[in-house]
Amino acid sequence: VSHQRTDWVSIHSQICHLLIPVLGPQPCFHSEKEREHGREQLLRRQESLIAVTLSTAQEFMWAGKLLEAIPAALQALRFSSRAFGPSSLQLVPVYLLLAEASTGSGQLRQAAKFLSQAQWIVLQTPDCSAALQSKLHRGLALFSVAERNLDQALLHLANDVYLAASEFGLNSIEVSGGYFYMANIFYHLNKTDVANSLFTEV
Repeated sequence: VSHQRTDWVSIHSQICHLLIPVLGPQPCFHSEKEREHGREQLLRRQESLIAVTLSTAQEFMWAGKLLEAIPAALQALRFSSRAFGPSSLQLVPVYLLLAEASTGSGQLRQAAKFLSQAQWIVLQTPDCSAALQSKLHRGLALFSVAERNLDQALLHLANDVYLAASEFGLNSIEVSGGYFYMANIFYHLNKTDVANSLFTEV
């Protein structure tokens, strides 16, 4: 009952009325033109559901309500998988959001599964952008920090910074996040000179 209540508060109260046109029986079309139009309409509805569920999950994350973010993100994953296929790059940001929420709420085993899925998709896609690879390494770094594996976290953050810099430039705001997390790690390792240098860079 508590899970159902969380699910309802998190996302179902917002998307319930949108589900029937997507999950219900689809109308029977008589011509190829009508079928194509029906497919386009269904895809637009699915994309609308993905946008609502993903933005809701992100709002909960920003508010620090990690457990509430998970049901909304799971719905985003469900509709993204239906719309784009289970191996699509569009699923990676959703997996990373689920991993971050799971890590933050102490569900490390679940977070590891989401990160593995994201990593597998990226590895299977040779033309994956450096920006998305950077986000993956940041997610892996935060997970490594939660596991107290700081050396592994620093390695992932170095890759994060390198990939973000190659995509956006050395002085881009996208690079600053990687530096920030690295600085925090060095601060906790009592390497304050390195930490302060990185904070200055941020």
